[in-house]
Amino acid sequence: MTIQELAERSKVSSNMISRIERGLTIPSVQILMKIAAVFGKSINYFVEEVSTTHEVVFSSPGKRDKTVYDDERNMHTESFTSGLRDPQFMSFFCDVQKGGTSGDKNMYHPGDELIYVLDGRIRVSIGDEVYILNSGDSLSFKSHLPHRWDNIGDDDAKVIWTLSPFTTI
Repeated sequence: MTIQELAERSKVSSNMISRIERGLTIPSVQILMKIAAVFGKSINYFVEEVSTTHEVVFSSPGKRDKTVYDDERNMHTESFTSGLRDPQFMSFFCDVQKGGTSGDKNMYHPGDELIYVLDGRIRVSIGDEVYILNSGDSLSFKSHLPHRWDNIGDDDAKVIWTLSPFTTI
């Protein structure tokens, strides 16, 4: 794509794009967002450390980035997507301990959410609706809806959780 084509599509002047390309100026966040939109990328794509992110990520159990929530959630997560350059989603393997919960208050955030229960029993409340997920069940929903979850099973629950765009669980 030529500078002129990018300028037309992004509504950023060709002079500014040329200056950015030659390292003579650092673009504002607003300009970076316009350019990123042309390529279908987030601005993270342009500012991430290339040496620490990849376009393909392979991971094995025990070698994934882990997060332990020892608050009321009592959840341990392993990221399937950690290290992926400019991800449009995040996906985790979660071990939700018996009695684990997202808390008494509903949460809501932009995007979509997918919960797939590998083993155990999770109750998910979305607005006034309550869903009981057992092994093999899945639930997809718009995350802007008020929601919360609890492990209501007799044991830990094993869950795959996917969020787009990514947020914290």
